[in-house]
Amino acid sequence: MTGDPHRVAIFVYDGVTLLDVAGPAEVFKEANRFGADYRIVLLSPNGADVTSSLGVRMAVDGAVTPAPDVDTLLVAGSDRYPRALVPADLADAVRAPAGRAARVASICTGAFVLAAAGLLDGRRATTHWQVAHELAARCPTCRVEPDAIYVRDGATYTSAGVTAGIDLALALVEEDHGPDLTREVARALVVYMQRAGGQSQFSAPLQGPPPRSPALRRIADVVTANPRADHSLGELAKHLNVSTRQLTRLFRDELSTTPARYVENIRFDLARALLDQNHTATQAAMLAGFPSYESMRRVFARKLAISPAAYQRRFGTTRRGQADEDPSRR
Repeated sequence: MTGDPHRVAIFVYDGVTLLDVAGPAEVFKEANRFGADYRIVLLSPNGADVTSSLGVRMAVDGAVTPAPDVDTLLVAGSDRYPRALVPADLADAVRAPAGRAARVASICTGAFVLAAAGLLDGRRATTHWQVAHELAARCPTCRVEPDAIYVRDGATYTSAGVTAGIDLALALVEEDHGPDLTREVARALVVYMQRAGGQSQFSAPLQGPPPRSPALRRIADVVTANPRADHSLGELAKHLNVSTRQLTRLFRDELSTTPARYVENIRFDLARALLDQNHTATQAAMLAGFPSYESMRRVFARKLAISPAAYQRRFGTTRRGQADEDPSRR
């Protein structure tokens, strides 16, 4: 690589998530082995060393300054700030250097720091799926995309939870050096160069709160208790002794969905849980109440952009051949 080195500054502070720092740093360091020239520095608000969320002390290279010699500024996340407001001094520390850096990126909940500094106003962004709603509440002019692995809006980048910082760093390396070098980095780190699907594949089944109204909670209980039963609009209306029109209105007003889509969502969540427990895709489809494997596959493709089989390879088990080794499943 010719020319000046590309200086990557990672902004850290007490309580920072260690993997948010180490993951992207490893990508840039590995890229140097294949011809890139990244210079990685850790900067804190006042130049003092910081303690990560794991209690590991991190030595920093200096303080973030209003006019740093930085090409890429990465703001690491912390699990503190979705639960509490970002301190003003922390937001102030990144505002000026972010305005001067060629590009600015956040890892996971680092998006909350960018938002507090006003750097996400009017932009598209993402963060960890568990706290995407909180980011949207704190930055109402920002269009939060909760299913994205990372989002680019101009020279501002945001990424999803923790390991998505690796995905984002690979994207930045590819932007700088093209796909061939980046592919070598991904292979060396034994990660996907581009991960299939979005964050939805990582979210917990049955994660949503129950409906507020007793009537819809009863419908949820009925469907969950026997997902294989006939849950057509007419049958659901009979459970509540209401008209199909009234039931449709209840779902629209409270949940902004239709009864059919609500039933589908419950079956989808149940199917994911069954796949996590190592049931076959065909078994999961049947037990979750889908009419066929194909109908379940179409729902997975629409919601996750991956097949049930691909989902199970990612989340079914960490032990190879576990299903074959378990005598109860022979």
